[in-house]
Amino acid sequence: MTSVRVQEVTAKTAPAHLVDHTLVSEMVVPGVRYEKRPAKTRDGKVAEGLYNAWICLDNPKQYNSYTTEMVKGVILSFRAAAMARDVNAVVFTGVGDKAFCTGGNTHEYAQYYAGNPQEYRQYIRIFNDMVSSILACDKPVICRVNGMRIGGGQEIGMACDFTIAQDLANFGQAGPKHGSAPIGGATDFLPVMVGCERAMFSGTLCEPFSAHKAYRLGIVSEIVPALKINGKFVPNPTVITDRMLDEYGRIVHGEFKTGEELSKGQAQLKQGQIDLSLLDEKVEEYCAKLLVTFPECMIKTIEELRKPKLNSWNANRENSRAWLALNMMNEARAGFRAFDEGTRETGREIDFIALRQALAKGTPWTPELIESLIPKAAK
Repeated sequence: MTSVRVQEVTAKTAPAHLVDHTLVSEMVVPGVRYEKRPAKTRDGKVAEGLYNAWICLDNPKQYNSYTTEMVKGVILSFRAAAMARDVNAVVFTGVGDKAFCTGGNTHEYAQYYAGNPQEYRQYIRIFNDMVSSILACDKPVICRVNGMRIGGGQEIGMACDFTIAQDLANFGQAGPKHGSAPIGGATDFLPVMVGCERAMFSGTLCEPFSAHKAYRLGIVSEIVPALKINGKFVPNPTVITDRMLDEYGRIVHGEFKTGEELSKGQAQLKQGQIDLSLLDEKVEEYCAKLLVTFPECMIKTIEELRKPKLNSWNANRENSRAWLALNMMNEARAGFRAFDEGTRETGREIDFIALRQALAKGTPWTPELIESLIPKAAK
């Protein structure tokens, strides 16, 4: 009866024409999927006329790394979702089960932006707009982590309001290993979310960590198993999932196993299949919980809770943009080339020792120096 009464009131009072506040009429961008899926209640019933917007990075062959065009697509998608009156929540994810996102497309970086700081400065303008579009979205944003969330992928993921991950996913930064700095959000968000010491460890050493550790650190709201062996879900077998301390009293819950235990876990991985159904169930559960709230009270609450991240981001993004552009003339120019041209045999990192030795002698950054640092196959 209540639903019928609401429909009667709506029919009498709703304006005949609604103003369109979106920027584009159609969302067709290569590499980004935008779709509205019917919103459901906790008991699985469809809430007629209401939706959740799914924004999916669709570049699985390159681990959902974002190209320049994809960045534009993400901005437009978040704007469309924010303006859609019938959208309850936004789910931000990637296609496949290997990666949510591994950051910027290093092939494009190496082939076009390396050595072109003026062009990269333009690119970072829209990259910044992408992060800001997430932080300014007028709907709650859930990051559905279907696989690796590394580098710039970690940064756009941390800009979201909630993170729900399958427990085979890895998290972390990569900048100082590949010629950049994690100043596209990580240096802003990590200290707020995990504290200065742990942020320092993640941002500088670039060691990936598990979804279980991400949950322990507080940058993930929920984790669910994704590995099925003999028809049953099992936790990530390469990670210590028991809550325990090592001989030094350090927490090892969520750390990767080593030695023989790691080998056993990797063998188990090969035996099973990846199934993301529990991940989807958990995402739908969150969307359903958000559905039964006052929408304006919800977004005001979210806006206030975003402020620690937003304030840090707004304070630093412009000077970070300038530095990133200039860095394309030296370390980024070498690092992105090494990653793009490297192979499993040669590796994808420069010779860091040789670089430091050269700089210690006052060697200038020249094309010859960069060429000498790029990994080469053995002759």
